[in-house]
Amino acid sequence: MNAVWIQVFVAALFEVFWVIGLKHADDFWTWAGTIVSIIISFYVIIIASRKLPVGTVYAVFVGLGTAGTVISEILLFGEPFKMSKILLILLLLAGVMGLKLVTKEKVQEGADF
Repeated sequence: MNAVWIQVFVAALFEVFWVIGLKHADDFWTWAGTIVSIIISFYVIIIASRKLPVGTVYAVFVGLGTAGTVISEILLFGEPFKMSKILLILLLLAGVMGLKLVTKEKVQEGADF
């Protein structure tokens, strides 16, 4: 896995943080953490989009963020566990991995940001 795909995964991880923060933040520090997570998430995804196709990056970003958020809600916040949810998340992740496997990195000369 190359560095650009790692950026997409990091951005998705921060997406999970800010989505959970939108639901559970209730004081200055949790709101500040949510806002910082939003900024980091979008900054990293913008950087990754410079080297990979935007549609694929966005689909992987949202798919991983969705899966991470649902799993976090089940494990950390008592959301009911349903096998149908887990199977649908696995189907979503299979699609995300498929997109990653068929997408090639764009080669851009002089675009080292």
